[in-house]
Amino acid sequence: MRVHIKKDYDELSRWAANYVVYRINKHRPSPRRPFVLSSPSGSTPLGMYKYLAQAYKEKKVSFENVVFFGTGEYVGMGAGDEHGFQYFLWDKFLKFVNIKKEHVYFLNGLTTDLEKECHNYEKNIQKYGGINLFIGGVGIDGHIAFNEPYSSLVSRTRAKTLTPSTLKANSKFFDNDVSKVPPVVLTIGIATMMDAEEIMIMANGEQKAEAVKQAIEGPVTHVWPISVLQQHPHASIICDDSATTELSKETIEYFKGLEKNNPQFI
Repeated sequence: MRVHIKKDYDELSRWAANYVVYRINKHRPSPRRPFVLSSPSGSTPLGMYKYLAQAYKEKKVSFENVVFFGTGEYVGMGAGDEHGFQYFLWDKFLKFVNIKKEHVYFLNGLTTDLEKECHNYEKNIQKYGGINLFIGGVGIDGHIAFNEPYSSLVSRTRAKTLTPSTLKANSKFFDNDVSKVPPVVLTIGIATMMDAEEIMIMANGEQKAEAVKQAIEGPVTHVWPISVLQQHPHASIICDDSATTELSKETIEYFKGLEKNNPQFI
């Protein structure tokens, strides 16, 4: 696992966007060999999306041959719902780049057959040969996408019931009213994420410090789903200084020193 520690949220966001641009361009995507990206909604990636849109505007990257998979959707919400993840990602990111609509996939929260919807989503991912870069945030309880604590580490795309802490965290998008937050979501599974060629998790703020500590220094356990990153050959955590306050001094010094002294490996 690599850990990149940045000064603040803006530096974190800029670094993450630059890395996405680098990965897309290195892949040299074409119609027959697209770059497959999966990325979440939420407040954490907003800065990255801003810089990605800027990079496209400056012609540093093209999304013409990028295929995009959302990481989840509320059950009961569809493309036109302003509180849904589809709406969020189009509004905050996708509409600002040249991605083709037929290359964008979201789970349908309005489906009458949740199991079939999730099965078909997995089939669509496999149709493209899997995900090249999976980007995620992390909850204060260590959840990735909506794989809440105690999720199976070999889970696939499925329906999940949200924990009280996640409902509370997401209530900021629902007028701070927890009762308005849909309690069930469709989400990419942990095994689905782990099948990706590369995983990049973003974490900012002191409230994410315990989750970052468990991811890096704790054991692999379904109590902290983020800890499964330890078993991926190409996983990284991009965080700001405030998200490292629970890490040991030795851990912080190691990763900061690695990036400073061995830039060829970053």
